[in-house]
Amino acid sequence: MPTVTLILLLLLMVALSGVIVRFIPVPLPIVQILLGVVLAIPARGLQVELNPEIFMLVFIPPLLFLDGHLAPKREFREFLGPILSLAFGLSLFTTIVFGYALNWLIPVVPLPVAFALAAVLSPTDPVAVGSIIDKDGFPGRVRHVLEGESLLNDATGLVIFRFAVAAALTGQFSFTDTAASFVAVVAGGVFCGVATFWATAFLLGLITKAGDVRPQVQVVLLLLLPFAAYLLAEFLDASGILAAVSAGLSFSAAGFLALQRMPISLPLTAPARMQNAALNELVSFVFNGAIFIVLGLQLPEIVRRTPPELSIYGSSPEPILAVIILTLILLLIRYLWIDSISSLRGLVHRRRGTKYEHLTLVGKIIMALAGVRGAITLAGILSLPLSLPDGSPFPARDVAIYIAAGVIICSLVIASLTLPVLARKMPLESGDVAANEERLARVTAAEAAIRTIEELAGKPTDDASEVEARRAVASQLISLYRQRIIAVQGDTPSASETSPILSEMREAALAAERIALLQLTRDEKINDTTMRQVMAEVTMQQALHQDNGRRKR
Repeated sequence: MPTVTLILLLLLMVALSGVIVRFIPVPLPIVQILLGVVLAIPARGLQVELNPEIFMLVFIPPLLFLDGHLAPKREFREFLGPILSLAFGLSLFTTIVFGYALNWLIPVVPLPVAFALAAVLSPTDPVAVGSIIDKDGFPGRVRHVLEGESLLNDATGLVIFRFAVAAALTGQFSFTDTAASFVAVVAGGVFCGVATFWATAFLLGLITKAGDVRPQVQVVLLLLLPFAAYLLAEFLDASGILAAVSAGLSFSAAGFLALQRMPISLPLTAPARMQNAALNELVSFVFNGAIFIVLGLQLPEIVRRTPPELSIYGSSPEPILAVIILTLILLLIRYLWIDSISSLRGLVHRRRGTKYEHLTLVGKIIMALAGVRGAITLAGILSLPLSLPDGSPFPARDVAIYIAAGVIICSLVIASLTLPVLARKMPLESGDVAANEERLARVTAAEAAIRTIEELAGKPTDDASEVEARRAVASQLISLYRQRIIAVQGDTPSASETSPILSEMREAALAAERIALLQLTRDEKINDTTMRQVMAEVTMQQALHQDNGRRKR
């Protein structure tokens, strides 16, 4: 099938899955996998041959970039210990324990390939978990730890996967050389991500100075940013994965750097920010959905080519049973790690005499079962080389792909059946926390706007008529902002407000709102999610205001 037709069909299926999931109580990833299976099952069904390098390049950078950009920074710092233990400790522990277990249970899988498979199975997929259970019904502490874990373990797992594949290709492994290379690859990836962001910010600054440039130009450059960071890192033999993540983190931090008057910032117009936010949601939905549909497209062929190595006695249920057993081993490894780290942290806090909120048994089980594998695992395993340098087939490639696909589906099904039930047994934090933060954000932003309008209204001038006009306009705008504070909701300015003085005050007030929101987030009085929610409204008002200004000119 021509590539263009395939892309259009994938987009159609992603959209269709979003409709179907509204009528069928099944997690979105499972619906998307089933749609892919339906397309591929007929005798002349859709057959897709994937180029591993292209697949990795197309899907991985934007998804990891968005992970870095949307990571909840305040909660990330608050739960840094548990997050790091899961993202690095558990990823490495899973790679070693599961790798040896897989090699022992299925000897045909060489140890380097077993480690590669274990590494690519270590990243978790919060998008898949989010489609299974409503985040408002999920304990905030558990949710934030899982989100932070998924940000870092994607990079950790895929970097380890890269070294394991290299060992499988060369047949050589040196711990000393690998450790040194690992540090260089990680440092190089982070450098490339930050450097690419700096270059993009500089280019956007030049574009902004040019004046009256379409916001779509800025959005396209931001869309290319993760790909540029990934390609630069890969060209320099660094980690393109970490480059994409660090570029996303840099992008997220740009507003706070501007608040501190740092030279590194991202000069985006309000329409560009608004369009970019919408594009981010679209890219996340489409790319995650496309990966699961691609998994469904591959399933019939994977099943038809079920590796005989998984059928010791020649019976058809054996491969399925093997996948279930391996999935349970992964869940057991995850639970044992969570339980051990929780007990260790409790012991440390008792020795120090400090308070420690223990994770309940139900909480530990939920965190273990929430380790659903998804898009990153599939993208990684399908990127396995087809052959060795000497031209011979890559060892146990079909076995690794079969197990990875099976574990993704099995973990999704297990989580779908158990998480909604267990989550109801877990006490939730106060439901007023998010509402109070949002109220604080709105009131603080409005008060900052009022102060700025009052300063502009008192601006000294020799023109008496301008003084009177400033006072009248300030009174009008301040009245709107005070109404907003009282109602704790936004007011969209009328499109007919074309006074130059009103335009000046409106622009300054909206800028003050943005600074106030960034300040609240930096001071950790509100989190990133609340900031983005309220900031989106401010950005929309800025976009409307700027659009009105352009039409008037």
